[in-house]
Amino acid sequence: MWKRAFAGVFGAAAALRLQSLSGTRHASSISSVVNSMLLRSLKEHYLEVAKMTMPPKVSPPAPFTIVKGAIDSNGPVLKRDYGDEEISIYVMRMVNAYDDEDGTTDQLFLHVDVSKPGQEESLNFLCGLYEDALGIHSVSMRPKLENSGYLVVPSQYTGPVFEELDERMRDAFNNFIEERGVNESLFKFLQAWLYVKDHRNLMRWFKTMGMFIDGGKPAKDA
Repeated sequence: MWKRAFAGVFGAAAALRLQSLSGTRHASSISSVVNSMLLRSLKEHYLEVAKMTMPPKVSPPAPFTIVKGAIDSNGPVLKRDYGDEEISIYVMRMVNAYDDEDGTTDQLFLHVDVSKPGQEESLNFLCGLYEDALGIHSVSMRPKLENSGYLVVPSQYTGPVFEELDERMRDAFNNFIEERGVNESLFKFLQAWLYVKDHRNLMRWFKTMGMFIDGGKPAKDA
């Protein structure tokens, strides 16, 4: 979709530039034509994306709850309490993990943040999540999250490669997050949630691009 839309726009712009036109009036005319073509393409794609069917609504497995405003931020998606711990779930898509038929993704990356009151650092798991399995990629201690909700990149040693740990320790870490409800049961909700987020971001991208090209005015039917 991207290649077809923008190849035509920029191909036309290149053809116009090859013409031996001069003067401010001619340059302004060319710019107006290019802008009009780009705005038309952005609007067409905006309306096309707007017609896409959203997945059925899925609720997260209890006792996880959706973090308010998560759909419009880069913070955690789900949270729950486990004793005196707070469990926060962040999700992102694995690269090249799309299903060609419906555009959804069948592999997800999870950051699982386990924090305790009075502790300056939290325990962080990076996991791969699939419909029928969850695997830990790494375990590290990170600076405890405050109000921003963004993951903090550790500046110190983050521990050994997870696969190089003793098998019993790896099993123990897997049991640790399993007890806290972090398993494949999260997949359906997070897959649907990420699809809706991507759809909203794409709609916003077309709209804000159109508004910028059009001088800040809201695009019609957008």
